[in-house]
Order: sequence, then C-alpha cells, then structure tokens
Amino acid sequence: MTADPTFRMTAQEIFFIKGRGTVVIGRIESGTIAVGDEVQVRGTNIHKTAVAAAVEIDRKPVERAHAGDNVGVRLNDLDEENLQPGDLLTGSDLEYSWKP
Repeated sequence: MTADPTFRMTAQEIFFIKGRGTVVIGRIESGTIAVGDEVQVRGTNIHKTAVAAAVEIDRKPVERAHAGDNVGVRLNDLDEENLQPGDLLTGSDLEYSWKP
C-alpha cells in the first residue's frame, strides 16, 4: 500500500525480534503511517523500501498512527545492523524537506 508522502519519522531506537522483524521506535514528525504501508528507510548505511508489518502505540497494535504519536513500527525483511538512531523513515522516495 502506498504510504502518505508526507510521513516522516526519525529512528530513536532500533531492535530485532527473532522471527518477527526489526522494530523502529520514534515520534512521527509529519504525516501518517498505517499497517501495510511501504516506507523508505534512509540513513548513512541504508536506502531501502520496507513494509510496515505492524504499528504500535504504547505497546498496543493500531491500524494507523499520526503526527505527534510515539510509535513502534515493525519492518519485515530489514536487517537491524543496517539501521541506526537518526535514520529516517519516509513515505516517499522523493527528497522531502520537513518544516516544523
């Protein structure tokens, strides 16, 4: 599913759940994310497309999260070692400049 092109989240924490995938924790800076959305993962060591297999707020599953929400996003087929805090999840592969 196509993600909201204005979606942007900076990774604050990253961890791996065996048999489930990589979880990225952060605060959504703009836009929305929903289960099934394709997001771009961008950072120093990575530029890859991944699917949001699950989205959680306060460890409770939700279908969609919005700007301002602190979330955990589980991404399948993504190696934890390629990610680091400060990397971005975005809804578009186009260059996007966020202005608060």
